[in-house]
Amino acid sequence: MSKTVPTGNIRDTRLADAIGERYLNYALSTIMARSLPDVRDGLKPVHRRLLYAMRQLKLDPNTGFKKCARVVGDVMGKYHPHGDIAIYETLVRLAQNFSVRYPLVDGQGNFGNIDGDNAAAMRYTESRMTTASIALLDGINEDAVDFRETYDGEDSEPVVLPARFPNLLANGSAGIAVGMATSIPPHNLSELCSALTHLIKFPNATFDKLIDLVPGPDFPTGGELVESRGSIIETYSTGRGGFRLRAKWLVEQLKQGTYQIVVTEIPYQVQKSRLIEKIAELMNLKKLPMLADIRDESTEELRIVLEPRNRSINSEMLMERLFKQTDMETRFGLNMNVIDAHQVPRVMNLRQVLQAFLDHRHEVLVRRKNFRLNKIRHRLEILGGYLIAFLNLDKVIQIIREEDEAKAALIKIFELSEVQAEAILNMRLRQLRKLEEFEIQAENKKLTMEMKEIISQLKDEKTLWKIIAEEINEIKKEFGLKTEIGSRRTLIGKPISAVIVPIEAMIEREPITIICSTKGWIRSLRGHTETASDLKYKEGDTGKFIINAQTTDKLVIFASNGRFYTISCDKLPGGRGNGEPLRLMIDLSNEHDFISMFIYSPDQKLLVVSDAGRGFIVGQNDVVAQTKNGKQILNLGIGEEGAVATVIKKDADHIISVGQNRKLLVFPIDQLQEMSRGRGNFIQRFAKGGLADAKAIKLADGMSWKAGQKTRRESNLKDWLGKRAQAGTKVPHGFSTTGKFS
Repeated sequence: MSKTVPTGNIRDTRLADAIGERYLNYALSTIMARSLPDVRDGLKPVHRRLLYAMRQLKLDPNTGFKKCARVVGDVMGKYHPHGDIAIYETLVRLAQNFSVRYPLVDGQGNFGNIDGDNAAAMRYTESRMTTASIALLDGINEDAVDFRETYDGEDSEPVVLPARFPNLLANGSAGIAVGMATSIPPHNLSELCSALTHLIKFPNATFDKLIDLVPGPDFPTGGELVESRGSIIETYSTGRGGFRLRAKWLVEQLKQGTYQIVVTEIPYQVQKSRLIEKIAELMNLKKLPMLADIRDESTEELRIVLEPRNRSINSEMLMERLFKQTDMETRFGLNMNVIDAHQVPRVMNLRQVLQAFLDHRHEVLVRRKNFRLNKIRHRLEILGGYLIAFLNLDKVIQIIREEDEAKAALIKIFELSEVQAEAILNMRLRQLRKLEEFEIQAENKKLTMEMKEIISQLKDEKTLWKIIAEEINEIKKEFGLKTEIGSRRTLIGKPISAVIVPIEAMIEREPITIICSTKGWIRSLRGHTETASDLKYKEGDTGKFIINAQTTDKLVIFASNGRFYTISCDKLPGGRGNGEPLRLMIDLSNEHDFISMFIYSPDQKLLVVSDAGRGFIVGQNDVVAQTKNGKQILNLGIGEEGAVATVIKKDADHIISVGQNRKLLVFPIDQLQEMSRGRGNFIQRFAKGGLADAKAIKLADGMSWKAGQKTRRESNLKDWLGKRAQAGTKVPHGFSTTGKFS
């Protein structure tokens, strides 16, 4: 059996090196050829190739449309060897006036809508270029930019477009590469032109001044920008940050003092249908009790109607709630990560991006001037030959008729260049009339003057920048604020002020009963109940807490680790089944237990005590936790656990405590310190054991305790009165065997 011998160039390479090399090539390809835009024309390769292919197909704004399938086919076959779906999606987006601030493609047919519906297939739609894309391509045949070979070497394509307007900032860009991403919102072209002309005069312009000229993004779908000026300046000066954008709305007054809210503009890249579905879902979950109904009355203009539950509801409060819970308010990130003129990806700030565009326009202008200069010199050379021919017309005719090598003879006799001689030989007979001589002399004079002017301009930087400023002003007039496409759409609003929305506005208020078992399974039942006879628990489990509450309340839980936890009552599981484990809802480990739970009341205080008999008074506002991890209030020593957290009634004037040694102590409440957090002071000392129970009482009312199913009372507490931290006196006859007051 013959052995197969490998052929070709085989190299021994470490696997890590081979993988690293290939991944680096992939990363560079993704960054440079797919995801990041060029700072000069603001385009990625697929956009650039698409526009160039449309130009080659002569799809100017004043000509007819062509099928998008034809355009996509040309792009894929000649310039962009990737999937036709990706190319068509790019074409569609460039034609959507709700996706692109200044559309680069004029589409005819179904190109999708703001609801998120897809465009029709490419065989059904047609397209051509817009004036904006013509401006991007202006001068491309005048050696304004470099060209390179296409992927198959059969044709050439531009490396970058001449870009007569700042497309990167005007239309924005977004993309995710390998290890980096870009996100640039669209801006108003007229404002950008103002900033560019200012930067020509003052290259070191401050960001404060630039923000005066470019106050923020201008999204195609409008909306209201609610970012502070300080935040906007910081974002533009670093090239990283974000902008908060809100829907634009108004109030329409109806009969009998009622009203409805009409949303006329929604944030950029938010699908209207999904937004309405989200609001309807929140209404079904009863998380928008202020809202009675939502309707989509949109035609060509967006119109979402919100109907409040009653006329007493504040419209601003209702919208504030929608801003917090839905995409009525979004945050659009800014990360100006672009490929610079040296083909290096980096993050630029606003001034650097504007300056990069100006530098590109300067280079384009110089190249176009030199291209024109070479054309003029070539034409003047030919005209010089024509003039010599007219001055020696008979001799020239004789040479052409008699000489075998007329071209060589003309060059030798009249000292012509090859270009001049060739032009004379190609001259038509009708050009030999006398009038033509005067026209040639006039053209020669005109071109000579133009040549001198161009040479003068190329030597004077101020003149060049003046020409660039004039070009920018022409763009500003074409896409100015007074034009339909150029007027600002996004309102620059005031920064968001703190609007306090009460919890009742977020959740529908309903009575519930909270049930928690000994093993920590919690649930809520609709309505209030005082009896526990009908309640069922898991096998081996019993009831521990039954609390009447409202869905708008907060449930406060104290655990043996000295931490307080807070849960919104509307988030408790429903009454079906046995509920859910409370430990999972508040991140409490199995080694600790629940001591007490109660409904949060901001004007009440708590008595908090450890099993070692140390404690203090704390306000309920101090114990409310914001996270599942809870809030450490009672600091504990080694082997110490939390034992009591009980509400102090307003008329309470004494603290009563009992130890596991059945010694009881009553002392004035003012002897106990009030703290927001700590270990506290001893309320009672014990020879052995620890604290069994404690609470605050009104001395005149005495004390009571549970004895089986009965409640017993001791009215005269003089025998147990003392000072804080004493050992106490033996409990009264018949006191609870559990050592608890309740």
